[in-house]
Amino acid sequence: MTLTPVSSWKSFGGTLSVHDHASAVLGCMMRFAVYTPPQAAHGPVPVLWYLSGLTCTWANMMEKSGVQEHAARHGVMIIAPDTSPRGEGVPDDDAYDLGQGAGFYLTAAQAPWDRHFKMDQYITDELPGLIAANFPADMTRQGIFGHSMGGHGAITLHLKNPDTYKSCSAFSPITSPARVPWGEKAFTAYLGPASIAWEQYDATELVKERQSRALILVDTGTADPFLETQLRPDIFIAACEKDGQRLDYRLREGYGHDYYFIATYMDEHIAHHAAALKE
Repeated sequence: MTLTPVSSWKSFGGTLSVHDHASAVLGCMMRFAVYTPPQAAHGPVPVLWYLSGLTCTWANMMEKSGVQEHAARHGVMIIAPDTSPRGEGVPDDDAYDLGQGAGFYLTAAQAPWDRHFKMDQYITDELPGLIAANFPADMTRQGIFGHSMGGHGAITLHLKNPDTYKSCSAFSPITSPARVPWGEKAFTAYLGPASIAWEQYDATELVKERQSRALILVDTGTADPFLETQLRPDIFIAACEKDGQRLDYRLREGYGHDYYFIATYMDEHIAHHAAALKE
């Protein structure tokens, strides 16, 4: 598959590049960004996937999080995919929390979404092949993290693929989507009425059967406006404690659901992954 270069910038000794490609899985053109650290000039480096939240593209993370400095220091490549299929002919909704920009990192089973919305397959199958073929990436050392909807995606994909994603963390993740309004709305549209299919995309349910050996690191702000209605950390924390999943869930006093918060603790998350991926 051919990549079309869009933009490229030198940053902290490495390179931030943006690329387009035709996705066979999603049936549309897709855009993603890669930060290649300076260490990649001497050989393949570990790969860290970042999954963004509702309404976001690659740009939110790469432009606002300050990730390049930390990735350069630790020698880790950062991949920032889009959050959904996009473009003319791809179904959409007027609301921000459904349709384009709101793929929820699942494979839809309901029309009209089922033709294009297969973001979990795109992240785990198609895009890794492009990365391996075009970048100095060590695909034996991969980790995954994300924010909000992307935190949901990161934890669920890690729990389903622990041998692929050897490290995992999240900022403000939706860890019990089957029990909160964002998830209930998206799951009903994409998957149909509540069923066992919902459980396959719910971290709280997955952790009951699929504990990983990795320590999952989570940061959430106590001033996050979605804390009590959409994030519900109490449910996930209780499930991890009951079923033996290693979890470091930190509630950060006064922080919100924004990239000021993410940038504050990005260094700790990159260090968490770098330590695990370099063992």
